[in-house]
Amino acid sequence: MADFAKMSVSVTQQCFRASLLFLAISYTQCLSLNTACIEVKKAYAEKGFDENEVPITAISGMDLSICPHTETCCTRSMEDKLVSLTNKEHIRQLDEPFKLLKTNFASRTKKFDEFFTDLLDNARRDLHEMFVKTYGLLYQQNAQIFAQLFDDLRGYYKGKDKNLVEVMENFFSKLLQRMFELINATYKFDDDYLVCVTERMNDLKPFGDVPQKLSLHVKRSFIAARTFVQGLAIGRDVVSTVMEIAPSDACVKAIVRMTYCPYCRGLTSTKPCSNYCLNTMKGCLAQHADLNDVWNAYIDALNMLAGRLEGPFNIESVVDPLDVKISEAIMNLQENSQKVTTQ
Repeated sequence: MADFAKMSVSVTQQCFRASLLFLAISYTQCLSLNTACIEVKKAYAEKGFDENEVPITAISGMDLSICPHTETCCTRSMEDKLVSLTNKEHIRQLDEPFKLLKTNFASRTKKFDEFFTDLLDNARRDLHEMFVKTYGLLYQQNAQIFAQLFDDLRGYYKGKDKNLVEVMENFFSKLLQRMFELINATYKFDDDYLVCVTERMNDLKPFGDVPQKLSLHVKRSFIAARTFVQGLAIGRDVVSTVMEIAPSDACVKAIVRMTYCPYCRGLTSTKPCSNYCLNTMKGCLAQHADLNDVWNAYIDALNMLAGRLEGPFNIESVVDPLDVKISEAIMNLQENSQKVTTQ
């Protein structure tokens, strides 16, 4: 019995010591979290909120809707404010790279448009100055034919529904009719006769092969140029649309769990591990990721167009010498005037 009594006392002492140890650990943990609430006050104030909203000591988290219902330094009101803050931070973080991309597209669209319109304007001016010196009054009396050509080319580039082959055919047809009348000034031709002359232009080849070659080059280069500038504008508009995609509620809650739930436990300096962060962002950017393949294909197409504009469809090599090419066509007609008239 004495041994049993001793054993009972020993068990009682062990239980008492275990209880004291548990209470000490619990007190230490509680003290640690209460101390951490002071750090939360500082961090909460740095976010622009009132630090007096943060409890001095840890409270129950049963009212929280996102973070765990354990002891916490955050109230439900604080959690709601952190949700709102997370939404704003996420939008701002996405806005910065998207704004840069949008600005880049807008700038390139404007620069290419200015470059191309200046190119056309310069070609128009060069032709006018050259033809005034070369043909004088005869050109000035018929300048509208050339002005119409540049108006049509500019209109096509700006998006008007025009057929470039028809634009070039109409120009050379009007030019042929007017020059045919000037070459044969002693005769009077009615409209039917002049129409007949232009209808046989492919057989007569009064301008040599200039119309065919120039029409081909203009068609290829202008189609590529218009497609390129429209493609740049589409990229700008797509980025603007994507910027308007608001984060989902599930995304915001996931970021709060990752960022601010540890924060409410006093872990204000703790960063999430990379895999956790990546998985969270994948969920938030799922809609953006759906555009990835299409966007890459679009960028590849733009690069291909840019390469063609610098290479075989070089727009400068087509627009710059327009005055020389048209003058060459006129000289061909002058040389073949007798043959053309006879035929």
